[in-house]
Amino acid sequence: MKKLYWLMSLSVIYLWIMPNSAEAQLPFDEIMMNKGEVCAALLYEHGSWNQYWEGNNLRGNANIGTLTRQMVMPMVVVGISEKLNIIASLPYVSTDPSGGTQVGQRGIQDLSLSLKVEWLQKRLGKGNLILLSNTNFNTPLGNYLSDYLPFSVGLGAPEIGMRGIAGYRMDNGLVFRTAFAYLWRGQTEIERNFYYQDGGVYSNFMNVPNAVNFHAAVGYWTLDNQLRLEGTFMSLNCVSGDDIRAYNAPQPTNKMNISQVGFWGQYYIKGRKGLGAIAYCNYTVNGRNVGKASNLGVGLTYQFQAFAKK
Repeated sequence: MKKLYWLMSLSVIYLWIMPNSAEAQLPFDEIMMNKGEVCAALLYEHGSWNQYWEGNNLRGNANIGTLTRQMVMPMVVVGISEKLNIIASLPYVSTDPSGGTQVGQRGIQDLSLSLKVEWLQKRLGKGNLILLSNTNFNTPLGNYLSDYLPFSVGLGAPEIGMRGIAGYRMDNGLVFRTAFAYLWRGQTEIERNFYYQDGGVYSNFMNVPNAVNFHAAVGYWTLDNQLRLEGTFMSLNCVSGDDIRAYNAPQPTNKMNISQVGFWGQYYIKGRKGLGAIAYCNYTVNGRNVGKASNLGVGLTYQFQAFAKK
């Protein structure tokens, strides 16, 4: 139910392998690729829930049982310059319930393209202060049914997001980071011409509510910058929308809020320049009109020098 736009990879042929340790980045972190560098990665994520919030009321649903959501997502990051990076990802998602008569969906979700800019890096105390922005555009690419929640693989609406990022990396390896984004969303086309949203609506289009997204992390680099560990908090809150009607299915007009805590680890494999491994988990601690999900993810990254810096 929550549209995830996090990592990873594409298979690419490299020209030159980087001589130094790789630092794969995410759309909401403080890391930038150098000019000419490319990072490709591949992520697999497994999530499930058997309880959901109907409005603010947490309840079970025996008609579904446990809903399992799996995702394989390629992602590639390109360093256009020292201060400008481009990020692209395209998830493939499948959903499967353990009970009931309805079936899940599977297919390509949304293409995500974003532009990440570093505006400031300044020495401050015993570390460096880094200020960045990320502008992203998402558009549905797969032919999936958005009005088939909670089984749909996505919300089926275009999205434009503006994110500000502030990070502070200390000389002893500690990292503190916050990021805040506003997400403008469009309409999704559905396969019916009447629905309820605070009253009856005659239309085959639904407005997907805009949302705000907050991310915070405390991290630590160790083992000569080979190992990166982070504890994270993420919240996504719609600024409008309605609640799931009692004993009815959710729909894209719903006010979907979610708060998650998690842990993230990335290891750059010694002796394999540019190659890294990722593992993470997150758990939903609070929500509204979403499932109370837990997620586990693993992935591989590969970073290389694709074109000359000059």
